Order: sequence, then structure tokens, then C-alpha cells
Amino acid sequence: MENILTVKSVHDYNAFVGHPDQHPLVSVVEYAKVSPILHTKVNFSIYALFLLDDTLEDLTYGQGIYDYKEGTLVCVSPGQIGGVDYNGRRFERRGWALLFHPDLLRGTSLEETIGECTFFEYHINEALHMTHSEREIYLSLLTQLQGILAEDDKLYQDQILASYIKLILQYCRRFYNRQFAAMKRSGNNLLERFDALIASYLTSDKPVQQGLPTVTWCAQELCLSPNYFSDIVKKWTGQAAMEHIHQAVVRMIKNKLMAGIPTKQIAYDLGLDRSQDLSRLFKRYTGETLAAYLEGIRKGTK
Repeated sequence: MENILTVKSVHDYNAFVGHPDQHPLVSVVEYAKVSPILHTKVNFSIYALFLLDDTLEDLTYGQGIYDYKEGTLVCVSPGQIGGVDYNGRRFERRGWALLFHPDLLRGTSLEETIGECTFFEYHINEALHMTHSEREIYLSLLTQLQGILAEDDKLYQDQILASYIKLILQYCRRFYNRQFAAMKRSGNNLLERFDALIASYLTSDKPVQQGLPTVTWCAQELCLSPNYFSDIVKKWTGQAAMEHIHQAVVRMIKNKLMAGIPTKQIAYDLGLDRSQDLSRLFKRYTGETLAAYLEGIRKGTK
């Protein structure tokens, strides 16, 4: 049977690594100051951010194996399983961990914005690789959190902790945006593969059988998590991934109209139940009705 540690609270993880409790809902762990850690996988019911400054083979979180190096940040949300396979041995972990329970969010602005931190749902090879300056900013904030946890004055402590964690997560979003921009400058061909995937799908019989391509399907075909894929397309194009798909569909509609194919046949070929659905999609992205566009074709203005 697979050995999996269940972490339902911050205390559970502190006990696992030999770190003292300082707060029931928050913990900052500096691995250099705790005992060697047992090789095992962990089922998390809390949020966790792991800044990894070592290299460990076959580290898994969520749905894949992480390829990471020093300064890599791995983010875990409740319900995910991560770590390494149990082998009965212990190892020296290098880096830091920030852990916080969902209860800390209740009644705070962080509760409303945690959903914007889509990196908690990233998986295979999608971890954040920090620059040296980003790592320094991150560690500075963790150190400040440690100071707050050690304070004797507990007045408004939960609100202050939640505010600091919100700031850390905002910085993580900024750092990911930098990483996305760097990927684009490096000549990453993700958008080309995305466009080719859409074109291949739309010219096959898949729309008739399955409808229009979805963001989830495209992400899976490109071996990415839906959140990571959506975020990088938004960063690179300024539009949502679904909008990018629909605009490709509209271009195909225009080509078919130019070729004289009836709207009813076009709707069928694209897996749309009715011509009205085709009309709504077309007008949404062109601001023009199908009838007006067809009239433009007849007049030679298109």
C-alpha cells in the first residue's frame, strides 16, 4: 500500500518536519533549521508554497513530475497530493515552506482574491523559477512573516498575517508574468502550436461529434494545465484563450461564407445546434450580422 501522510492542519506539517507551532493557521519553515525529512507523499488540506533550493528526483505535485532547480517555487492547494514516494529514508531538505490553512482567509480580502492565484492549479513543469532578485523579495517577506508569528502582541495578528500572505501571492503573480514574458522572448512556439491545433480540429469531423474545441481540451493536447495555458495565452495575446479559439472559428466562418457554403451547413460542420448560435457567435466577434456580411460579399465589399 502506498504510504501517504495526511496534512489536515499546519500543526500536522510542523510535526512531520519537526518545526514548533507558532500559530494554528500559519507556519513558515526554514528547512535548514529542522530535522531531515522522511521520503513520503503528502495529502494536503492546506495551502503550501515551497521554495526549493535543492534538487530531488521525482518530486511530484498535483498531476505531474516537477523539473526544478534552485530557486523554484511549487504551489499546492487543498486536495493535492505531493512529495516523493515513500522509501523509509530521510533527506536534508533545502529551502523554505509557507503554509496556511483556508480558515485564515475567512472574512478577509484574501478570501475574495485567492481564486485569482491560478498558479495553485498548475502542474507538469509549470513551477515558478525565480530570479535572484525575486528570490530575495520573497525571502524578505517570509522573514517578516516569521517576525509577526514570533510577536507576543496577538492583536489583529490574523488580519496582518493574511495581508502579508496576500502580498506574497501578488508578488508570485508578478513573477509568473515575468516568466511568461521571458518565455515569449525566447521564441517559445506555444501560440503557433495552439493555432495549428485549432485549425486541425476545425477541419476534422471532431466539431460535428464533440462541438467547438474547449480550453481544457487544447491545454491537454499541449501537455499543460488549463490554468497555466489560459494565463500564458492571456499574457501573450491580451485575450482569453476561449476568445482566441472563437476568433479562429469566426475566421473559418468567413472563409466558408466566401466559398458560398450555406449558413446551415456551416453551423452543422462546426457542431453548432442551430444557425442562430452561429449568428450570435459571428456578431459577438465581428459586430456584424451574418446577413450584413453576406450582403457585403454580394456587393464585393468584403
